[in-house]
Amino acid sequence: MHTNTHIPNRMYKRSTSTLFLFLVCGTLICQAQTGDWRSILNGQRIYAHGYIDQPYIVQTRDGTWVCTFTTSPGKEGDQVQYIVATSSVDQGKTWTDPIEIEAAGNGIEASWAMPLITNFDRIYVFYTYNGDTVRNMPDGRPIRSDTHGWYCYRYSEDKGKTWSERYRMDMRQTAVDRSNDFSGEVQMFWGIGKPVTKENDMWFSFTKLGKYFLQDGEGWIYHSDNILTEPDVSKVNWRLLPEGDHGIKNAALGSVQEEFNIQPMNIAGGLYCVYRTTLGQPAHSYSYDEGKTWTSPELMRYANGMPLRNPRACPRLWKCENGNYLLWYHNNGGRDYSHRNPVWVSGGVEKNGRIYWSQPEILIHGPDRSYDTGRFSYPDLVESDGRYWISTTQKTTATVHEVPASFFERLWGQFDEPALERVGLITESERPAPVKKIRLKEPLTMREGGFALDFWINLESYGDATVLKSGVTRKGGSFTLAITEGERLTFSLTNERDTVTMSSDMNRLQLQKEHHIAVLVDGDAGICYMLLDGSISDGGGEELFGFSWLDSLFENLKVKDLVVGEFPGAINNLRVYGQQMFTSQFVGIYRKGLPTKGVSLMNE
Repeated sequence: MHTNTHIPNRMYKRSTSTLFLFLVCGTLICQAQTGDWRSILNGQRIYAHGYIDQPYIVQTRDGTWVCTFTTSPGKEGDQVQYIVATSSVDQGKTWTDPIEIEAAGNGIEASWAMPLITNFDRIYVFYTYNGDTVRNMPDGRPIRSDTHGWYCYRYSEDKGKTWSERYRMDMRQTAVDRSNDFSGEVQMFWGIGKPVTKENDMWFSFTKLGKYFLQDGEGWIYHSDNILTEPDVSKVNWRLLPEGDHGIKNAALGSVQEEFNIQPMNIAGGLYCVYRTTLGQPAHSYSYDEGKTWTSPELMRYANGMPLRNPRACPRLWKCENGNYLLWYHNNGGRDYSHRNPVWVSGGVEKNGRIYWSQPEILIHGPDRSYDTGRFSYPDLVESDGRYWISTTQKTTATVHEVPASFFERLWGQFDEPALERVGLITESERPAPVKKIRLKEPLTMREGGFALDFWINLESYGDATVLKSGVTRKGGSFTLAITEGERLTFSLTNERDTVTMSSDMNRLQLQKEHHIAVLVDGDAGICYMLLDGSISDGGGEELFGFSWLDSLFENLKVKDLVVGEFPGAINNLRVYGQQMFTSQFVGIYRKGLPTKGVSLMNE
């Protein structure tokens, strides 16, 4: 049990930002909107400032949303960095002016607020506080000061309008602290996500660091068995997990293991943890004793065993009320902080103490791909009465977006008995001849959000050859699907000015075997991608992205016919769709299979 240390609040002078900053930061939401709910432009604005991060939301019993976040009039890591709370009574459409939880003007950095709501509507917020005002390394070098200090918390009894005095949590010193740059005299850490609960237990995870800056990370967890029900703060129990001297880490995965976030599992005693690395994949770990011990972390994979790709960006984990899971990530193999647009999401189901991840869908996208204002991260999920919302930030503006429930249900539905959907189908040909021109019932355009096609292919030999091509439009637009070097299928979309290509994974096409191919051209997101045997093709580690950008080059595309090429093999059950389609629909088609077979999504 930990005895809380009370620290008096400090007086401060409120800081203000200029109107110019608000105007600049607000342009993201003020741009012309599209009809696509996935567009970042269609979100409701929570707040805009020089810097804003981690907009996390809790919901009170009367339905009020309280959002806490880290903010600054400057940039991330500036000395003026503080935490605030704002609230909404209309499910994110409008928000109150932020209330400072830690004062902007007291000269001490407060960062990475994580809110918790108790059974009696008290809101706690846990955060990193530079309580000793350490701004230099032991050798005198100046450093940014938002990932070291004290782990503190405050609480609110009135939906975030006022906040208690500050309390400091006891953080047990462990091996990673004793070997850090300060020999343990200063502890380096930060947290992302929110505390999670199961019955009367609460856990929240965070990253301890062994070396400045953001190196030698490992995962740790605070656990309380009574914070949800105990109104007397001095009687709240705290325990630091895992037991022993070392956190959640696998040395084989490198120095960068950070941004740990957890969820309780359906299985008794189960906790599931996901975090980021610089290996082009996130990692995960399991505990079956409520966090006391953990399995050795492994790189994440989809249910079928294929790698799940993510750069050095937060892979955010949620558990929904139906007992299923969601994973926010970016579907690329980057090794740094770039490439956080678009956001993809995978659905997870639990079976025999493991989480199996579906093939992904695009969740949020935007036209701005810049590093400063075009990267979406540090999201949260709100679930209420069967509805879902996602909050996120691109570092200057925080927004919240309602997501249709059917979108997530499609992801989880990939594990159910597949059903063939005929939505959007405009042409279907069971067994085209080796060379055959197919006149489309309706032309393929971008007007309905894009188009897609799928078929089964059986190759007799390798070698460059055209499998399928479109007729050339009046403005020169066309597409081709061909067999290329490395036993790949390459999709090329061309207009009078440019060509976009994407390829299936190398060496996955086997001879004299039926393979299912789906090509999705998502006009609203400006992205095209390919599925091979129900699995997204991400280059097999050979390419950075599992998709290609279209930009606006093909908005006038209008294809009226297709030609099956002369290639060593045959294609069956060709279908063409005249609207934007979803990954999950083609996973279902693959699993349904040809009339003589069906396949499992899980590689067990």
